[in-house]
Amino acid sequence: MNKTISTDKAPPPFSNYSQAVETSADARLLHISGQVGNGLDGTLPEDSVQQHEQAWRNLFAILEEAGMAKTDLVEILAVVNDHSEVPIYREVRDRMLEGHQCASTMLVCGLASPDWKVEIAAKAAR
Repeated sequence: MNKTISTDKAPPPFSNYSQAVETSADARLLHISGQVGNGLDGTLPEDSVQQHEQAWRNLFAILEEAGMAKTDLVEILAVVNDHSEVPIYREVRDRMLEGHQCASTMLVCGLASPDWKVEIAAKAAR
């Protein structure tokens, strides 16, 4: 069972995520490569919210294939291409994770394609 760690000896999270997550020594780990907003047919919506949602759906599909669920996520690395994407990312993340919190890091920088708005990599443990 994964355990969230929180302390008042470090600054609190800036949004809905955990300061840390501890996994047990016998946990099965899954490292998920960065997922972007392309659908199975390769199409990429121009709309930011739709790209963010699709990136999460892609990540959840990989979790499911591995026999895991969103509640097994322990760490997320999100990269957005512009500061204007930060609130969109947070809103979509919170909605898609339905209250589940894990460790989280966000970067604002260029992505491999100038059309991508977001890329999300993750680690899960069960």
